[in-house]
Amino acid sequence: MEEWIEQLQNSVNTLDKLKEFINVSPEEEKAITTLHTKWGTTPYFASLMDPDDPNCPVRKQVIPSMKEKENRYGMHDYLLWKENRRNGEVRPDSIARQYYDRIAFTVTDTCANYCRHCFRKEIVVDHDLKLRFDVEEGLQWIREHKEIRDVLITGGDPFLFSDDKIEYIIKKLREIPHVEMIRFGTRIPIVLPHRITTGLKKALSGFHRIPIWVNTQCNHPKEITEKTARAVHDLLSCGVNVGNQAVLLKGINDDVETFRNLHQKLLTIRIRPYYVFCCEPAPGIDHFRTPLEKGAELIRDALRGHTTGLAQPIYVIATNIGKFG
Repeated sequence: MEEWIEQLQNSVNTLDKLKEFINVSPEEEKAITTLHTKWGTTPYFASLMDPDDPNCPVRKQVIPSMKEKENRYGMHDYLLWKENRRNGEVRPDSIARQYYDRIAFTVTDTCANYCRHCFRKEIVVDHDLKLRFDVEEGLQWIREHKEIRDVLITGGDPFLFSDDKIEYIIKKLREIPHVEMIRFGTRIPIVLPHRITTGLKKALSGFHRIPIWVNTQCNHPKEITEKTARAVHDLLSCGVNVGNQAVLLKGINDDVETFRNLHQKLLTIRIRPYYVFCCEPAPGIDHFRTPLEKGAELIRDALRGHTTGLAQPIYVIATNIGKFG
């Protein structure tokens, strides 16, 4: 059995399993036992948690919190608004659209790590919103819409698909004459680097007129390990560029030292900082949200004049008509 599959089969998604890694606080235990929400991570990512500190940045991204019941600023049906799912355009559930010439191809609602700050929380974590992610329907829609030149394959996490299924989706997209770029949105290099196997590399590799780009999400320097460094190196060896889309999270990466360390450390393992997202107004994540100006202040105070321009991401606010920096 491949190691990545074994990691998934042993997911840390029960209180008893979690107690094998950390000393669970009373507050964490209350949230786990009372909130009706999906949570869990890989044994690998759980091993990065500080066993004695409930404020550990990895713990806070993984373990449910009673603060998720608070929703002063989160928008009801946020994802329906964000992905323009009520604007009258007929398209499959798998197609999310904010731009004229590019779309998000949402192929799964399964993750290796269920981030507590997820902007797709209504689908992936809380299951308040039910959508049908049919790959074939999505591929047919893309074929019929010749204005689409850029396809972001996302989820959930598309790298949890089998090698064959990933290779199939890539092949079918590359057969569409108007598609010029394929991107994957995945946290796998961070939470399950074991997934970057020989089989996956084969599916991704090879020169082609339609390139593949991968953007991952690393939010704290503690998440950067030798295993992730090796996984990224292996992706690059396939001709796949790797970028990072961090989320600005209160109490996790919103101080100057952590923010600078994160972006400098990303470069040491060959990940190019791309975006820092202002935490989105999805429901139940108020406790992660910083003031709007915080991201711009951090780029000014932590990065500009302090490190190479390669380490400086774009700070953006996501809306239903695109990103604004």
